[in-house]
Amino acid sequence: MKLKQVTSYLESIAPLDLQEDYDNSGLIIGDPDLEVTSAIVCLDVIEEVIDEAIDNESNLIISHHPIIFSGIRRITGKNSIERTIIKAIKNNIAIYAIHTNLDVVKSGVNSRIADILELKNQKILRPRKRLLKKLEVYCPNNSVDSVRMSLFKAGAGAIGLYKNCSFLSKGQGTFLPLDGSSPSIGKIGEEERSLETKVEVTFPNYLQEDIILAMKNAHPYEEVAYQIYALDNIFQDVGLGMFGELSESVDTHEFLKSLKQKMKSVCIKHTDIVRTKIKRVAVCGGSGSMLIQDASLVNADIFITSDIKYHDFFIEDDTIIIADIGHYESEQFTKDLIYDLLVNNFPKFAVRLSEINTNPINYL
Repeated sequence: MKLKQVTSYLESIAPLDLQEDYDNSGLIIGDPDLEVTSAIVCLDVIEEVIDEAIDNESNLIISHHPIIFSGIRRITGKNSIERTIIKAIKNNIAIYAIHTNLDVVKSGVNSRIADILELKNQKILRPRKRLLKKLEVYCPNNSVDSVRMSLFKAGAGAIGLYKNCSFLSKGQGTFLPLDGSSPSIGKIGEEERSLETKVEVTFPNYLQEDIILAMKNAHPYEEVAYQIYALDNIFQDVGLGMFGELSESVDTHEFLKSLKQKMKSVCIKHTDIVRTKIKRVAVCGGSGSMLIQDASLVNADIFITSDIKYHDFFIEDDTIIIADIGHYESEQFTKDLIYDLLVNNFPKFAVRLSEINTNPINYL
């Protein structure tokens, strides 16, 4: 199997267009046409992970965190990142990162955390705006269903838990075929009137090329009349963090003990116990201090994340409990998420979880 088959699948789950501006997700090292033998999944790429890949004869490493975040001027092996890159290239090992684009999708990193905590009714904590677009296309009446189904297959018309969503309005179209045209109906030089239907569907902007291609392939006209608009609507399936509810309220101290055990945290830093019971829980894998107020606005009893700075613990200090469980601890199950995605889609492809603990933080 070629590397690009693996990466194309992962990008269908977590499109690269969804990553944050500072991020560097995608293929970092390697040829897309490389024949991949097997893959190792890790949270961070360090030298020991490259050695693990060599020992297991794996030529693909899929990590959550990119090994390169910003520009590197030279690669001389003077630090661990440069040595890791050199070793990977020398051994023809490809490195692929799936980071913030996997953080923001509904079935991504935060959903896995919510599942581990057994949260029900999971929703995105801060859904993205300006990610949706609307297509309006005019079709002859006998082609409406074929065009609609082609658009739906390409990913248009999905709204929350509903699929195949569209709006249809009937009217009359006119056109005059000129010399050199090949009209499917009408004659060159004669104005034609056609009973048509305007089909309207919404879609996420990262699917635009696929949507246009699907529309044109299914449409009978030589020249398709359509327009696309950007929408300000919130897109509920993409965004930062997640929140949900426990099946029943739990004593706060008992919840914190359970949280520490489930997330394998050595310690949990938290604010005062301003809620005696925990029912609604908000989470964000990795650094999530920017979502403290969002968690408070959805009336969460506790917000679980990492990398909270001292002064951030004062934000919303009397309305919600803030719990810092550690960066590595909050994202460690991302490896299992990526592993499950690959194994379920490529059952005959050898994938293994890295056994290297890449957590750079130690506790006394």
